[in-house]
Amino acid sequence: MTPTAKSDFAQILVNKEQEITAHWLDLQAKSSGRRSVTEQQQTIRDSREFMDALKSALESQQSEDLNGAGWAPMRDLLAGLSADRARAGYTPVETASFVFSLKEAIFASLQKEIGNNPQAFLGALQQATTMLDKLGLFTMESYQRVREEVITRQQQELLELSTPVVRLWDNILALPLIGTLDSSRTQVVMQNLLEAIVQTRSDFAIIDITGVPVVDTLVAQHLLKTVAAARLMGADCLISGIRPQIAQTIIHLGVDLSAVTTKATLADAFAAALRRGGVGLVKTRKAAVNEEN
Repeated sequence: MTPTAKSDFAQILVNKEQEITAHWLDLQAKSSGRRSVTEQQQTIRDSREFMDALKSALESQQSEDLNGAGWAPMRDLLAGLSADRARAGYTPVETASFVFSLKEAIFASLQKEIGNNPQAFLGALQQATTMLDKLGLFTMESYQRVREEVITRQQQELLELSTPVVRLWDNILALPLIGTLDSSRTQVVMQNLLEAIVQTRSDFAIIDITGVPVVDTLVAQHLLKTVAAARLMGADCLISGIRPQIAQTIIHLGVDLSAVTTKATLADAFAAALRRGGVGLVKTRKAAVNEEN
């Protein structure tokens, strides 16, 4: 890139900043599905800050090196903008369009100002294209990185929400499991259960697998690890929700659950835990009369 091309591009950007920015904002408004007043105002602020950072970077004479010190404000701006949009639910196309839509506005100004000078026009056009492509790629990399962090955090939160520990009695906990039980989820299950045992000082914990669609060797091993961990904390574990198909599968796989009390339903496991805790349930006379009526 020749110094003349750099000078032409930078000079036009400074002289026609308001015109370019107005054209750019118009392009963004037409291409975006975001129409709220708050989002429009934020787009205007982001666009003006972008233009200020771009002019500053061009003046630093480091227009081809995004890692240079002169591009630090631009990198910070795009990283923050990408993070905000990723958390706000903007799509990758909407985020990338913020930078790439500026091309048309800049190209129009270049054509108008130096279109009659093919050499200067092509040089400035090449610089603008290379620069905006790099900025767009940097924006997408920042967006993708934050988006992955958001997805990972959401998955972790869903895991925690899908493994609630319920207190059924003074010293009896229940942990209903729904869905596939893999290694990462087992860790969450074990942690939640052990924390609940410590907090409530419970003597019994019921792991209900009624909502677990498939029980294979790996799932059985995860259950046994959870039971063993609970025992180390002083709580006796029972497993409920053993359906006929699951029972046959466990026998076929040769998994040994003889050391663990298993029940067909959560109610049966709850009754067994009450008996072990020395608690008996007796119907009152009033309840018996109501049932007869």
